[in-house]
Amino acid sequence: MMALPKRRFAFIGMLEALGVAAGMSAGAMLPGPAIPILSQSFLVWQLIFSALLLGKTYSMRQIIGCFLVASGVILAVASGANDGQFLSEVKFVWPALMVASSAFQAGASILKESVFIDGAKRLKGRRPDIFVVNSFGSGFQALFVFLLLPILSNLRGIKFAELPAYLNGGAECFLNVDDSLIDCGGAPFLPLLFILVNMAFNIALLNLVKMSSALVASLTATSAVPISIYILSLPLPYIPHGAKLSSSFIVGAVVLLMGLFIYNLPQSSKKQSKTE
Repeated sequence: MMALPKRRFAFIGMLEALGVAAGMSAGAMLPGPAIPILSQSFLVWQLIFSALLLGKTYSMRQIIGCFLVASGVILAVASGANDGQFLSEVKFVWPALMVASSAFQAGASILKESVFIDGAKRLKGRRPDIFVVNSFGSGFQALFVFLLLPILSNLRGIKFAELPAYLNGGAECFLNVDDSLIDCGGAPFLPLLFILVNMAFNIALLNLVKMSSALVASLTATSAVPISIYILSLPLPYIPHGAKLSSSFIVGAVVLLMGLFIYNLPQSSKKQSKTE
């Protein structure tokens, strides 16, 4: 494992940190059902980056599928173009930032795939260990998130001198201290649950990347899209106000799912050997 260049892990960590920062900033301003829809631009970015960085080629069917995914995202975002629609009260910058977040995450996943490919060559056929790759990537991600804190706090109108107080308040909220001035309902159970589920999800996807490709992993993850859209539109604990889905948003979701289905249609082994 020490034979692998660490510079690539640094790039992975930086891209993941930018993706997390952009995604969390946008997610705080977007309605719940919009988040899984906009995140599906991840697939389009992966196709572009895998073609550019890994030299992969794709069939016309796969390109059409990705085009439909992109069209579905655009239709969903366009639901906010008119007053009274699903995203009408959301500034365009927030959906755009969520799409940019997907681009950062897609770039990181393609770099991880390249680590496994390059590692198999350097380690004489043995693929790098999943947990080692994940640990290196997560370590650099944590470092870059820490370095981005002053910039992120400034974007939220928090002065750098006030940042320690906010961090202290966040720690109190996480520990659910009784005298905390912030409403911290659900802490620390909900944050810990999020961490555990997120770790399990990332490890499962990374294992899929190791066994197949980053693009296949993203397609598998999209199977949760319709379920998450429906669930996030409901009034839930800690999300008391459900979202009303507009017709254009639903059409966009249907087009997106059609694109995913078309992309994931089985193909003959001869054609597959020429593409992925």
